Amino acid sequence: MAEMNQSSAPQELTKGSAWWRYILKYGVPLVISVGLCYLLFTGVNFTEMIDIIRNNCNYWWILLAMFISVFSHVFRAMRWRIQLRAINVDAPLYVLVLSIFGTYAVNLVLPRLGEIWRTGYVAQRQNASFTTVFGSMVADRLADTVTVLLLTAATFLFAGNALMDYLRQNPEGYERIMALITSPWLWAVAVVAIIGVWVLFAKFRDNKLVKAVSGFCRGLWDGFAAIATMPGKGRWLLLTVCIWGCYFLQLYVAFFSFPATTEVVARYGTIAVMVCFVFSSISMGVPSNGGIGPWQWAIIFGLSLYSAGIPELTKSYATSFANLVMGSQTLLLIILGLITFIAIAIDKRKNKPVKR
Repeated sequence: MAEMNQSSAPQELTKGSAWWRYILKYGVPLVISVGLCYLLFTGVNFTEMIDIIRNNCNYWWILLAMFISVFSHVFRAMRWRIQLRAINVDAPLYVLVLSIFGTYAVNLVLPRLGEIWRTGYVAQRQNASFTTVFGSMVADRLADTVTVLLLTAATFLFAGNALMDYLRQNPEGYERIMALITSPWLWAVAVVAIIGVWVLFAKFRDNKLVKAVSGFCRGLWDGFAAIATMPGKGRWLLLTVCIWGCYFLQLYVAFFSFPATTEVVARYGTIAVMVCFVFSSISMGVPSNGGIGPWQWAIIFGLSLYSAGIPELTKSYATSFANLVMGSQTLLLIILGLITFIAIAIDKRKNKPVKR
């Protein structure tokens, strides 16, 4: 009996750990999405929001934004194809396009699972190693992170005055941020954390957890570094520009769908759209279902920086704009997802192995 209890304990622990991993991976993003959406709509007059959309929106601009969005996914598939060919995985372009469509559709239901799904789909479809394909996918996402950091730095360099003006108009928020930045406790914690990480990796390098983290970080770096040595680096960089150009352009044209947001562009120029774009790009790092919730908050905050000179650009107006743009993009992802899984089912039937 004692032996049975001892042997069953690790299994129960493993099951418990698995449940916690599922909760952290899928439950937390769902809670964040629901919570942010609740806060987003708290105090919002739905009748007013519907009236703003119905009476002010030019839907042709929204349709154009959706059309541009499709190209961003195609360009992403083309870029990933270059990385996959560098590791001897030569997948047809239509397969990779379907994998990208499917990724975003799956992420609407279970955040971050889309990347695992597309890795598994391409690996199975091309009879390739899951680990190898996964490494190229991680490098693909890591490249996006670097791009967002570069865009953020460039945008704040040109639009920093607008942000500081907004903070000065809100003394409490300005004082809190300045107090945080100048706090000796913040810098002390940062220094202690850096020293602690260095000591951990220098003195306990044989620890299993440290080895696992080191191996994961090394794998990320190797996957990203492979971009520098792979054939087609020029086309890869060009497609990166195309991907993020489409992302920006779809938000830019969406600004023309409402009179008040059109006025933002007319008065403050393209940099105002870039500020909103950077905030929205950063918000996608928040675990949520397809960015729903954090994305709208980011756009509303970005528009609030320019609302002082445009009286009609109220919070309700900004909320209406953000919800419509996010809603249209979500609808597009659902449609593309349905097309994807139908196409995959047909492809599987056509390529079904012959029984002997």
